[in-house]
Amino acid sequence: MAAVRGSFSRRTLLAAPFVVRELISKPRSSTVRLAAFGADGMAFVTLDQIARHPKVKLVCVAEVDAAKVAPTKNKFPDVRVYQDWREMIAKEKHNIDAACIGTPDHMDAPQGLSSMHAGWHVYQQKPLAHELHEVRQLAITARKKKLVTQMGIQVHSRTEYRTVAAVIRSGAIGKIKEVHSWSEKKWGDMDPLPKTSEAPPSSLNWDFWLGVATPRPYIKDVYHPVNWRKRLDFGTATFGDMGCHILDPVFDSLGLTAPISVRSEGPAPNGESWAINSVIHYVFPGTPVTEGKTVPVNWYDGDERPPREVQELLGTVKMPGQGSIFIGTKGVVLLPHTAMPVLLPEAQFKGYELPKIESVNHYHQWVDAILGNGKTSTPFEYAGPLTEAVLLGPLSTRFPKATLEWDRARMKFRNSSEAVAFVQRQYRPGWMV
Repeated sequence: MAAVRGSFSRRTLLAAPFVVRELISKPRSSTVRLAAFGADGMAFVTLDQIARHPKVKLVCVAEVDAAKVAPTKNKFPDVRVYQDWREMIAKEKHNIDAACIGTPDHMDAPQGLSSMHAGWHVYQQKPLAHELHEVRQLAITARKKKLVTQMGIQVHSRTEYRTVAAVIRSGAIGKIKEVHSWSEKKWGDMDPLPKTSEAPPSSLNWDFWLGVATPRPYIKDVYHPVNWRKRLDFGTATFGDMGCHILDPVFDSLGLTAPISVRSEGPAPNGESWAINSVIHYVFPGTPVTEGKTVPVNWYDGDERPPREVQELLGTVKMPGQGSIFIGTKGVVLLPHTAMPVLLPEAQFKGYELPKIESVNHYHQWVDAILGNGKTSTPFEYAGPLTEAVLLGPLSTRFPKATLEWDRARMKFRNSSEAVAFVQRQYRPGWMV
């Protein structure tokens, strides 16, 4: 990231020691002062839910499109608005305790890392980042700076997902042999992009929106405000959008770590956009709740679904549009996204009572942890490895029908130097963090 305007230099601090003494001696406020990155859509939902905590005050927001600020400004009329998030960090560094980030995937990590370097606690929407290397840096930075973090997979804290974790760990369906997860969404595009371009809306700073990505012309409805998820340089396909949600209870229930390998059986991206109808197979090391030394986890999206023999395990229960099937040695669990888990066969589990587990406010849990009350359930310590595994999925689609062997410690593929090139990308000049 380029040098930020308005930040305190060492010389400034030495010249004004009284400022330093005040910052050190001033007691910590009982109010969490919040900065937000993004002001519309899920970004607004996030900042609004956090700001409903009685000890939170929304101070400022950064939004590259002035036309998207209205919902935030209407509800929080005193909020300070910036179009350049770098300027917001520079000017507000000592006025803020925590930040929530809800921007497109390619900007999440630069903003999250910059916020943590400013000393802010971070609530960051899934999938945390666009690249594997970014995810690792987020987790390392949070740990080094001892900051309170939370990934925006709010369903993790709901009754449905907390319950399935308890069911699987209890051994109700025995040891887990395999898992199949899917989403009906289609965040991809098999067609080439239009060759036309036009001037962006006057409200949008297109250069700020591009951020770390390579410059290119604005094309209406192709990138901003939503279709960026389909594009290689900005989004992470259906898996990046939904994988952190749907695979979260799989990771949590089974206690998974890093995969040993990942293999894509579906189509490859077309050079500009992600493909649809992915089929991705993982192999993870086994855990105390799995049957063998390894456990297969399989992903399907778009029109793809688990094989017929897996679907038949549901009997008369309808296959949901999104969810997971856990296959155990003593039965099956269907977990729709999002509904209560169903144990099958129905006759076998007639009378089985699910454990009574209440929901937790995922947003307020983060605030409470900042204030010293409890811990978050999806800190980057947990969310980082989950996201790394998820992002290996879209990456694998670049190499159809190739089994990529993953070495998490070295962040490399043991058998593909070509795939290693997609673990980290270079930010464009002026946007380095």
